[in-house]
Amino acid sequence: MMRDLVDTHCHLEWPTLSRQLEAVLERAQGCGVRQCVTVGTSVESSGAAVTLAQRHPMLHAAVGIHPSDAAAATPDALQGIERLSHDPAVVAIGEIGLDYYRMAAPAARQRDVFGACLDLAHRRGLPVILHCRDAYDETLEVLRAEAWQALRGVVHCASGPPAFIEGMVALGWWISFAGNVTFPNAKALQALVTLVPDDRLVVETDAPFLAPQPVRGRANEPSYVLHTVEALAQLRGRSLDELAALTSANARRLFGLPAAPDPGRDRAAQAGVPGTPAV
Repeated sequence: MMRDLVDTHCHLEWPTLSRQLEAVLERAQGCGVRQCVTVGTSVESSGAAVTLAQRHPMLHAAVGIHPSDAAAATPDALQGIERLSHDPAVVAIGEIGLDYYRMAAPAARQRDVFGACLDLAHRRGLPVILHCRDAYDETLEVLRAEAWQALRGVVHCASGPPAFIEGMVALGWWISFAGNVTFPNAKALQALVTLVPDDRLVVETDAPFLAPQPVRGRANEPSYVLHTVEALAQLRGRSLDELAALTSANARRLFGLPAAPDPGRDRAAQAGVPGTPAV
């Protein structure tokens, strides 16, 4: 039986991957990756993510504005994200959140854009893909507000103190681990893995970033998610196939994904028209 893996977070619209997308997807399928969520960080990259998801049935899209792009998030950009969110290929609002490590935009501006995107997720009934770095208390404060308590989503590339992970789980959110959990010196990150209940654990690559230890130094890609699943299985005392099935079922529940498509089929070909989303 073919292994069943879901990469819940990658950036296939990045030139590193988009220039060789067919080969990237073929390698992913060869490793048992059945579905991927390709994630936008701006209106432009979100539009590109939607276009890719329209053309490939194993791909789904998320649209949003990364906190590092918050300074450039004009009203027109936010409206563009809202328009894109109506495309059937879109399964989440993200990557959105707060990043007080890079501080590419003032904290107040990041919170304004984060709030606008959370409002969009609420109105559209879509889950959130959350970016949080060095803003753990502030993120919990925002998401515990009455207006957002019904929202659900996933902490992308999980990090932070145990209290943050426990707080997000208590809010009903999923937790996703990326390739950095495989690094030998990532003991604090690895300790977070056992804090996540079985039904809230998912996995990602964050490709082309954070290639796992066995392929560290290369551009990451969805096929490499297998290394991260192997590491998580060891940390949780489970078999590889058991952990793969568990995380994939969780991912489909989180994003409302359909059953995995037959490898190699093309959504645009099935529809008879190429997809070109308007932004």
